[in-house]
Amino acid sequence: MSANTGDIRIDSAFDSGNIEVLEIDGARARLAIPRDHMSEFKQWFHFRVSGAKGRTLELTLTGLNDSAYPGGWPGYDAVVSEDREYWGRTRSSFDKEAEGGALTILYTPASDIAWFAYFAPYSMERHHDLVAEAAGQPGVEYRCLGTSLDGQPIDCLALGEGGTQVWLYGRQHPGESMAEWWMEGALEMLTDPGDPIALALRRACRFHIVPNCNPDGSRRGHLRTNAVGVNLNREWHEPSAEKSPEVLAIRGAMDASGVDFAMDVHGDEAIPVAFLAGFEGIPSWKDAQGQGYYRYERILARRTPDFQTEQGYAKAAPGKANLSMSTNQVAERFGAVAMTLEMPFKDNPAAPEPAQGWSPERSKHLARECLGALLEWLDEDRGHDRLADQ
Repeated sequence: MSANTGDIRIDSAFDSGNIEVLEIDGARARLAIPRDHMSEFKQWFHFRVSGAKGRTLELTLTGLNDSAYPGGWPGYDAVVSEDREYWGRTRSSFDKEAEGGALTILYTPASDIAWFAYFAPYSMERHHDLVAEAAGQPGVEYRCLGTSLDGQPIDCLALGEGGTQVWLYGRQHPGESMAEWWMEGALEMLTDPGDPIALALRRACRFHIVPNCNPDGSRRGHLRTNAVGVNLNREWHEPSAEKSPEVLAIRGAMDASGVDFAMDVHGDEAIPVAFLAGFEGIPSWKDAQGQGYYRYERILARRTPDFQTEQGYAKAAPGKANLSMSTNQVAERFGAVAMTLEMPFKDNPAAPEPAQGWSPERSKHLARECLGALLEWLDEDRGHDRLADQ
């Protein structure tokens, strides 16, 4: 037990940090989540606590009823780490009636510093490590597609010799950090020279991978927006250099390559399972294109219990798709089989893991299953083509 009985210290002035300290009293603190810069969105938090070794922390996040997704707090446990490598869950409880909606986090650290976050953070420094390691692998080409408003590069990694143009991109919403953990898993698999699925995919496809579409929001500790408060996933119809240069750069590169298959990787605050959202309602909807999406969805559901099809978003009515969203725009613009992958912030009640809940590790495993499903999907396509030729 620590002999320290003074006030704890709370800091967030670091990469992806975000919290406002309202009051500290010993090992208890009242906190609030600041909004994204120039935006009304708030939900992401990331801070560290020091001076608490062996003391039971009681950390209360207040004012959550007007957060971006208040339905995300019931049943949610915060993530915590003392080494910034392993992120576990700690008991948290939400009271809608207290202090405008309050989440109380309880934790007793064994060491003198502990980090707390909405989900396991993926720092920009780790992002640069990921890009550097992947770019150094045989057959991988690095491209800077453009520059963010804060002057950060939009990194893209290309690999594979095949004719099927596959785009994998994530973290348009920076607080959905599980998206970049997914990207790490995908890149580790695709650059593994001994992985037979990766070898087959590289023969069949040309991959274009953007691990982080929103580096400014990531570094600033935003939930959903870039440096000027713009939700990038509502800019795909008319991206601009002034508001959304990130989308302008990525969409321009897609125009140059074409797109056959695309996956936009996200996280959902309220729904506690992984699921896909498609492109129903686009003006140019073709049944064969739609069936290609549904076939991929079925393959992925068969491959892993960490994916399901029962829960998800409502489908748009015919002709009513929102073309400002990337999946709809890419499907409409290129005739591609495009989709949005959503992973949970909460634990899956059908397959609970109390120590970690949904985690970086599960995100990376799901990436491998998504790529395995892609190979099956391509093989089935080739089988259909052969039957059609007979």
